[in-house]
Amino acid sequence: MQIRPSDTSIAAMTAPRAESIIVVVCNLTILAALVLGVGIPNHMVLRHVVQTLPAWAVVILATRRAHVAGWIGLPVFAFWLVLMLQIWLYLFGLLHLLSGNFTTWEIAMTIIVGVTSVIGIATSIRFRSSLSRTSKVAVFVALVVVQFLCLRVSFLPAIAHR
Repeated sequence: MQIRPSDTSIAAMTAPRAESIIVVVCNLTILAALVLGVGIPNHMVLRHVVQTLPAWAVVILATRRAHVAGWIGLPVFAFWLVLMLQIWLYLFGLLHLLSGNFTTWEIAMTIIVGVTSVIGIATSIRFRSSLSRTSKVAVFVALVVVQFLCLRVSFLPAIAHR
């Protein structure tokens, strides 16, 4: 069998299947924990859908096994891990950037999101990419900004109270 040039270019642009599956499962787990696990019981589904919009982009790209999925997933996982760490530090009385009352169920969801984020980070950094180092940094920073904006927008009254 002869390999055509287009076959090799397609193969060069797709990520390994196992890593793509792990990234998809991690993102879907985070989405389920935040939207179903926190959003539904607290009647804030729209808020949590808006907060998790970047994770949906990662799911789509990782499903297509795009190499960039790892570099888009990395800041999303990192963002959620940092947020979960802040919640845990608040609960232990060590940091007061956040406030609120967290039910046992919500705390369980933070653990799921945190652990899943660690797994997602470890998997995302294994994605090989043809992106330059500068492009990787730019993608990382851009996605952190997009994720932060999604979080901020989710607190607007038109979204927060629906």
